[in-house]
Amino acid sequence: MIAILKRELRSYFLTPMGYIYMGFFLLITGIYFVFGNLLPMDSRFSGFLGSILLIYLFAIPMLTMRLFSEERRQKTDQLLLTSPVSVAEIVAGKFLAAFILFLLTLGVTVLYALVIAVFGELAVAETIGGYIGFIFLGASYISVGVFISAATENQITAGMICFFSLLMIWLLDSVSQIFPTDIKSGLIAAGTLGGICCFFLYLNTKNLFIPLVGTIVCAGVLTVLYFFNQNIFNGFIRKFFSWFSLNQRYQDFTIGILKVESLFYYFSFCGLFLFLTAQLIEKRRWN
Repeated sequence: MIAILKRELRSYFLTPMGYIYMGFFLLITGIYFVFGNLLPMDSRFSGFLGSILLIYLFAIPMLTMRLFSEERRQKTDQLLLTSPVSVAEIVAGKFLAAFILFLLTLGVTVLYALVIAVFGELAVAETIGGYIGFIFLGASYISVGVFISAATENQITAGMICFFSLLMIWLLDSVSQIFPTDIKSGLIAAGTLGGICCFFLYLNTKNLFIPLVGTIVCAGVLTVLYFFNQNIFNGFIRKFFSWFSLNQRYQDFTIGILKVESLFYYFSFCGLFLFLTAQLIEKRRWN
């Protein structure tokens, strides 16, 4: 894994992509800092961190789009997969390389906080919490980008798909507000979700018995809940989207609150997408 990590880090600085990412990120954050903090003499640094979240919609695709797709385009992925390194180590090495470059670039913005600390009053707890949340949120976005890069053969395509995927995650909270909150709508949504899970089981097992049992169990559970605790379906769709929202969990960090469940969620989110990436590559390897 160390060899993969060194190789990918070196490639970021031997090609323009690493410099483009760092230059773009630091240029935009510098503009935000000047016009959001320096000129109005505002010492609220957590507001600066929150305002630059939008940059990741553009920066993360640049950071991750070439990781696997470029290997497939140049036909060097076969050499990589036949090397004495496991698929999990390859995925971890590439992810860590992107994550380290992300940390190095983000670390430069600490200078902005130091400027505020010297010439104003820096809210230390909020700033530290904001950076911790920023790091975990960035890692989650990078894991999505790694998965998309592994699923495509063209890095431009990977970048575009990654951008729109992150945009969907970004708009998740806003989109959830348009759904109805009544009990029947919640019941229908829960049933649809259960049906999707059972269909996913069928696609992976090619066995009708397992998804059929799952459908019966799901229908039974929903029926019992509907007659004994209907309130659980009240606003179910919004609760469902809210639970999956990465950005909403970040808001607690900006006010200095560190929630263990949010950290665990970010860890799980990263782990899931890296696991799916490894499975995707492993499947392609044997096909």
